[in-house]
Amino acid sequence: MSAWVLPDHIADVLPSEARHIEELRRELLDTARGYGYELVMPPMLEHLESLLTGTGEALDLQTFKLVDQLSGRMLGLRADTTPQVARIDAHLLNRRGVARLCYCGPVLHTRPDRPHATREPLQFGAEIYGHAGLEADQEAMQLALDCLRASKVGPLTVDMGDVRIVRSLLAGSGIEGERLAQVHAALATKDASELAGLTRDLPVATRDALRALVGLYGDAKVLAEAAQALPAAPAIRQSLEQLQRLAAQLDGAQVSYDLADLRGYAYYSGVRFAVYTPGASDALVRGGRYDEVGAVFGRNRPAAGFSLDVRELVGVAAKPPLKAAIRAPWHGTGPEAAGLRAALATLRRDGETVVCVLPGHESEVDEFHCDRELVHVAGRWVVRAL
Repeated sequence: MSAWVLPDHIADVLPSEARHIEELRRELLDTARGYGYELVMPPMLEHLESLLTGTGEALDLQTFKLVDQLSGRMLGLRADTTPQVARIDAHLLNRRGVARLCYCGPVLHTRPDRPHATREPLQFGAEIYGHAGLEADQEAMQLALDCLRASKVGPLTVDMGDVRIVRSLLAGSGIEGERLAQVHAALATKDASELAGLTRDLPVATRDALRALVGLYGDAKVLAEAAQALPAAPAIRQSLEQLQRLAAQLDGAQVSYDLADLRGYAYYSGVRFAVYTPGASDALVRGGRYDEVGAVFGRNRPAAGFSLDVRELVGVAAKPPLKAAIRAPWHGTGPEAAGLRAALATLRRDGETVVCVLPGHESEVDEFHCDRELVHVAGRWVVRAL
């Protein structure tokens, strides 16, 4: 095997894609800043016990581990940034009021989370801490949609659910551990027969409600059907009402519901959402409410937010046009060199891209469109169209 062959699901990013990723990164951060979100930059690696505190087995298995040569302690390369941001909110900022934080940086996964996915996503996210009301959920969803629109992605479908519905149905059932995970998996995959076997010893009303949950996905009619099919428990009614209120506030996106979708069940504490668009193999955005994320850091604050992979987003976002550029001769050392250097400096200071042709070589570029050239006319350097 050649020494320069990269590991599976790891790839170089070449100029065209790299330019697109960088432009999207800036667009996303600018959109979040427009909502008042402050940028944070957590470290790529931390002590393992800090990095994995409260994150559960799933993130543990996704985390690369190594030994610190200075201290001998185990370190981990982050597989998700949200726990780090929760730590920052809890211990470094320690604000009493609302904190809006955003980030954009690479994470590493020991395994791809789906076929053909990269193990080095570029994760962008926005988190709002300190507000328990539905307004925070609404802002997270609206910001996610505005970020995708800024990336020129669409049409968009927001799929919503609420993990409190299943928790309410299973409260007091005694189902836990591996069996609970199997119930969650059966609900998520809509496997009614597997679900029936796993819940056969539960009360009839609970079994019927869980079976009904498998079919509760689709458009706005789902909420009305759920109100009829599920028990009239206060927590379930509140969840359905909040989903309806959130859907009414979303602008410019189709809304669907999947009340049995439990991806990230252990992570979320309330409403969860995912945003889809045609052409993407999976959701572009996942987010929701995760009030327990800061508890392990000694400060259990309400929290809501979302994240996305910028590299995944590039695959469906409209490709930006090439940047217009000016072709110029190499300045050399001749009598006109000083004037040419001054002209180049002025153009670049004004924001122009100027590509100098090196002696004996025509520049090979894919990311710029040289539609003008810098020429010497009547003792002056002037730009003219090609």
